Amino acid sequence: MTILGIDPGTATTGFGVIRYEEGRLIPVDVGVLLTTPDMALPDRLKSIYDDINTLLDRYTPELVATEKLFFDKNVTNGIAVGAARGVILLAFAQRGLSWMEYTPMQVKQSVTGYGAADKLQVQAMVTRLLNLAEVPKPDDAADALAVAICHAHSHKISGLGRTRSRDNRR
Repeated sequence: MTILGIDPGTATTGFGVIRYEEGRLIPVDVGVLLTTPDMALPDRLKSIYDDINTLLDRYTPELVATEKLFFDKNVTNGIAVGAARGVILLAFAQRGLSWMEYTPMQVKQSVTGYGAADKLQVQAMVTRLLNLAEVPKPDDAADALAVAICHAHSHKISGLGRTRSRDNRR
């Protein structure tokens, strides 16, 4: 099963694509979608929307997940990132994809076993879990892979990938 993880942003949106097969996590692609500061917000949103659709066409994920937005002191930036999240969710909805959202603490807990892990600990575990030669860069890309891994772990625990439910075994 193919899983797309997204770390939303207006300037940099991270994406990570993994496959979950027979209990193994297999890296497929990782990167960032970029917009420039000189672009008007509507143009940035259209660019993000178009790029997300390109990823959905290329990888046809069965599962998609994003990192939940965390509003710090910069409310204006938070509103813009919320708009980016909105166009990402629109792209998912138009394809009938079910989507999950995870808090940064949930992602850290899932990937490292410790909800207060720092960024370097998360990146080290992402690299280890996916058997990568080096830490994905920039941070947004590594964060998106962490979201995809979190969703794979959540999916495995919930049993959503089973071909038969317990009730159907009789």
